[in-house]
Amino acid sequence: MADIKSLDDLKSAVSGAAAPAAAAVAAPREPKRDSLGRSYATGKRKDAVARVWIKPGSGKVVVNGKEMAVYFARPVLQMILRQPFTVANVEGQFDVFATVAGGGLSGQAGAVKHGISKALQIYEPTLRGALKAAGFLTRDSRVVERKKYGKAKARRSFQFSKR
Repeated sequence: MADIKSLDDLKSAVSGAAAPAAAAVAAPREPKRDSLGRSYATGKRKDAVARVWIKPGSGKVVVNGKEMAVYFARPVLQMILRQPFTVANVEGQFDVFATVAGGGLSGQAGAVKHGISKALQIYEPTLRGALKAAGFLTRDSRVVERKKYGKAKARRSFQFSKR
């Protein structure tokens, strides 16, 4: 311990910590793409599960073999699917191919949105900050509560009769 010159050196020597100059810097995230230049992610919402592939393109979205406007006929659901691209400022730059199963249309739209967000972040890690700030990378864990025995539904009791 003859080489300790300052109080900070003494503290780091006692605690076993390395010198500040040798502190490890986290490596930046690397983009992950397959041989066809696509990125894959799984999105989930309620009971729906979506498998999503994105690649550079003209902005075409295909869900279960159908165009987005055909599969998700309601404008609100189409808007939900476009949100990740709007937040990341990459509208019309990526083609999306998705297969989705389970749940209803609303849950499926949320699952595809979650999958698109995750795939965008995997394709281009610099977009992670904007997508995370908008809350698109977080899986919405709310699911339907199960029915309990002795109840009409999950929490509703049968009608009470005094006589």
